[in-house]
Amino acid sequence: MIPLADPATTPRRLVLLRHGRTEWNKVGKAQGHANISLDEVGVLQARRAAPLLASYRPAFVWSSDLARARETAQEIVVLTGQQLVLDKRLREYDVGDRQGLTRSEFLTSFPEQYAAYSAGDEDVRVPGAEVTTEVRERMLAVLGEAAEAVQPGDTGILVGHGASLRTGILAFFGVPAQLREMLAGMANCAWTVFEQHHRYGWQIVDYNAQTLPEPVSLDDDPVQQ
Repeated sequence: MIPLADPATTPRRLVLLRHGRTEWNKVGKAQGHANISLDEVGVLQARRAAPLLASYRPAFVWSSDLARARETAQEIVVLTGQQLVLDKRLREYDVGDRQGLTRSEFLTSFPEQYAAYSAGDEDVRVPGAEVTTEVRERMLAVLGEAAEAVQPGDTGILVGHGASLRTGILAFFGVPAQLREMLAGMANCAWTVFEQHHRYGWQIVDYNAQTLPEPVSLDDDPVQQ
């Protein structure tokens, strides 16, 4: 069981960060386990987010080993001086034969699976792909270990991928996968914050955040232009 925080201490905190943009994000291709690097915008996003997240003074930074997440996480550890820990459990869904396909190409190539997917069937399997129950299991395991590892008053940062992070958040709080749409998709280089309240346990205190601690003007931000 994940321990409750001592009321006399500040809470444990976990920050879940999605990687910056890639060229495949831009054109709408399913990435899965493809080892795609950040594009120019993604690099800027990661460099913009890094000092905001470094301000948490994280006790550790864990990341998916896929390039887009690893490169995003590296921007944080450059500022914090920590060693980056890579964990394959933080990877995106393995999308199998759907990898590299746009949504319209997915429909054309796998019409039955596309129809089931669009209808909310979390267990539809494209050849070679993971299903949600499998992703929930590995994400719950890594998030649980992170929650155990972070000490009262400390913050742990985990860098991963949009779909698997959303699945992991639901699993961590025991929410059925069928309620997935209660959470909007996480934006590139946006993050979610969990804190452990001494009375109520773990809570989501921020979701899909992109500024911290004060609002940041985007007027001169090249990422937004």
